[in-house]
Amino acid sequence: MTPRLTARLRLWALVSLTLLLAACATPQADLTPSVRNELPKPWAAPAATASEEPPATAIAATPTVQASDLLEDALQPGQKVDLAAPESQADLWSRVRQGFAMPDLDDAWVQKAEGYYSARPDYVERMMSRGQRYLFHIVEEVQRRGLPTELALLPFIESAFVTTAQSRVKATGMWQFMPATGRDFALKQNIFRDDRRDVLESTRAALDYLERLYKQFGDWHLALAAYNWGQGNVAKALARNEKLKRPTDYASLKMPDETRYYVPKLQAIKNIVLDAERFGLALPSVANHPYFLSVKLERDIDVELAAQFAGLSVEEFSLFNPQSNKPVILAAASPRVLLPYDQAGIFARNLAEHQGQLASWTAWVVPKTMSTADAAKRFGLTEARLRELNQIPPKMLVRAGSTLLVPRDAKDADDVAEAIAESARLNLTPDQPPLRKLALKAGKADTVASVATRYKVSPQQVASWNKVGVKARFKPGQTVVVYAAPPAKAGKPEQLAQAAPKPARR
Repeated sequence: MTPRLTARLRLWALVSLTLLLAACATPQADLTPSVRNELPKPWAAPAATASEEPPATAIAATPTVQASDLLEDALQPGQKVDLAAPESQADLWSRVRQGFAMPDLDDAWVQKAEGYYSARPDYVERMMSRGQRYLFHIVEEVQRRGLPTELALLPFIESAFVTTAQSRVKATGMWQFMPATGRDFALKQNIFRDDRRDVLESTRAALDYLERLYKQFGDWHLALAAYNWGQGNVAKALARNEKLKRPTDYASLKMPDETRYYVPKLQAIKNIVLDAERFGLALPSVANHPYFLSVKLERDIDVELAAQFAGLSVEEFSLFNPQSNKPVILAAASPRVLLPYDQAGIFARNLAEHQGQLASWTAWVVPKTMSTADAAKRFGLTEARLRELNQIPPKMLVRAGSTLLVPRDAKDADDVAEAIAESARLNLTPDQPPLRKLALKAGKADTVASVATRYKVSPQQVASWNKVGVKARFKPGQTVVVYAAPPAKAGKPEQLAQAAPKPARR
């Protein structure tokens, strides 16, 4: 028995294993997924300044917690997993193959997809290697629900198992949820986290959605088409064929090429899993046991420190916890982190033994509408740093009630409240009122210069707006375009916009 396996067995002998829940989404992916392959960049810690350095005595001690208490119970409490057992060492791909239950497709679209993957063995290898981190969990949840195991392969065509993937239409995560669909399936999206990227939550939501679609259409191919194209579009296509007394199977519906190609791509992946050698490809070995554990969080913690506790880089840590939008994880909203089981015990021990603060960042609710410069000054930050941390464009004011990420005072031991962690929003408004387009009628003696003076803009601007020279004179009654700030005094904007300027005095 190898030392690595022995260490794993000791860990499993101490704690119950977490078999994690799953999630679902409604993505639209190309055959070559349009994704960001870059991992989240490490977040920089707040710049230290003299005013930010707390006295050593100001750091509050964290109560000692037993490391074993932090590792969450299994889906079936008390269940133990023996990594040396034959079933744990079995090939997960065999389990996937045995669960295939969807009718096969065999047409030109499938052959096209097979040819695509066969011609790109390096891409397939990268995709399969990423997938092995999450595949056991997804297969567990698919089979727990009694669903066909083909569904566990869906992230291969949705995102290539890139948990931070974002499509051109803003579908996000491994299962490629659109914002609205994600909210429909309880995937939180706020300034601190996006559960569309959460491994557990997105899988849960995706399978919930697929089950709903199958219940609606009674056919897995149609359910998958609806996952990609939208259930309303599939319903309309079915109604159209029924009206024309045409077949209503997947192959007979009129649909966009992207959706027409969608199920064939999944069929091609299925065929590769069934017999990779036939396509000149190879599948990585994937053992039939969990790749990661769930570790409870009871305090807010910096992402950088959490990665350090686990003995991982921030990039590696983010492979399992990609939902964080900020450099801090708020326990009230994210009460657990996922870690490879070798790192889970290390993390739990380091967390339990740590004395002092865990988070150097916190949330601040803006009491009144203010500039980013004023907000930054309150916390000893530069305006540029505050805008960077909170992704605020230049020349914008932060509206009252918004939540900002700011440095945590060393004396502040309180974690961010659940209400803020769950619903934090950032609302902005322009620092200057937006200019309004005014369509005016020129007076008898109006010139570019006179109009510019009257509306407090430059002659060059007036000339540019009206495509004339700077010294041009307007004809009486000619329409003149001016962009100006809204009037301060009350009055109907429509009337003000149409008001003609008075003729200039000679």
